[in-house]
Amino acid sequence: MGGGGARAAYQVGSLRYLARRFPDLEIPIVTGVSAGGINAAHFASHHGSFAQAIEELVGLWERLTVNDVFRVDTPSLGWITLRWICQLMSGGVGGAVRVRGLVDTAPLKSYLSEVLHAVDGELTGIQHNLELGRLKAVALSTSSYTTGQSLTWIQGKDLQDWTRPQRRSEQTVLTVDHVMASSSLPLFFPAVKIGDQFFGDGSLRLTAPLSPALHLGAGKILAISTRYNRTEEEAGCGEVSGYPPPAQVVGILLNSVFLDLLDQDALRLERLNQLLRQVPREGRNSLRRVKLLVLRPSVDLGRLANEFEPRLPRTFRFLTRGLGTRQTNSPDFLSMVLFQPDYVCRLIELGEADAEARAEEIDAFILGDAATD
Repeated sequence: MGGGGARAAYQVGSLRYLARRFPDLEIPIVTGVSAGGINAAHFASHHGSFAQAIEELVGLWERLTVNDVFRVDTPSLGWITLRWICQLMSGGVGGAVRVRGLVDTAPLKSYLSEVLHAVDGELTGIQHNLELGRLKAVALSTSSYTTGQSLTWIQGKDLQDWTRPQRRSEQTVLTVDHVMASSSLPLFFPAVKIGDQFFGDGSLRLTAPLSPALHLGAGKILAISTRYNRTEEEAGCGEVSGYPPPAQVVGILLNSVFLDLLDQDALRLERLNQLLRQVPREGRNSLRRVKLLVLRPSVDLGRLANEFEPRLPRTFRFLTRGLGTRQTNSPDFLSMVLFQPDYVCRLIELGEADAEARAEEIDAFILGDAATD
């Protein structure tokens, strides 16, 4: 499950359909990054059945508000804004970094500690499910601001670490801090210190989003994207008239981080599958075919966000409009921070409906065997 901030509610809708169709479904390998890492951590640490885990996850998202994610009260936002201005005008005098994010995410850490039933920060439910044999491995990806590498934290049985250019894995006991780090939107959310390094959103440096599942031995991968696949005609239409506002520029940057890489990685995997079909088994070395199914929205979630923007808390709405969210037809940036119950519930409904529309594909994928030829 990939990133996208509030868009990750769409993933929950897709999972709700799966839970309704396959209430006792077993998923031995769970990987997540950014907001998708929150969904992955909850599912992997839940003690109940697949249906029970998803039912609880849906309830958590339906009750989620902006206040559960970051502080949106006027004093907090005003104080952080003032500190940013002072830091920018200081010329680096004093050397110390005084501001670590545009918002205070202390509410999110408290919320996650509660809903993930963490014990001293540890997600003890993961070890419980590993011991029962319901899980083989869990992976959460982060980006190290200290080294510039992508680091995927893994917990499971009989695992082997991997190293690739600018990305590697490390075995650990997963905690709330790992979830917070994986989902820390760059600049917007403050980085999280783990060990002696600071980590942020895992999508920043994870150039191959499917790689953690592949390294952990998956033979079939179900990936849930939050990117709408525009038609050629839609892609050619402008979203803004005149000079693009900051919200449009930031939205494009975040899309390149959270959404584009999954599509590119999926294309590479399908091409490799096609190539391996033409290669005899004895000539494939360690390469293997992997079945892949990607679920994605049937509508543009950025455009959808426009309908719900007027209900944001007043001060936060004022600041986002200052960035130009009302000057673009598809405010992708806004869709990632719109943790409003009405918008979230709409995404859940859409995810469930889109998954049900592809019921035959999903049945064939889940009930069929992994690629073996």
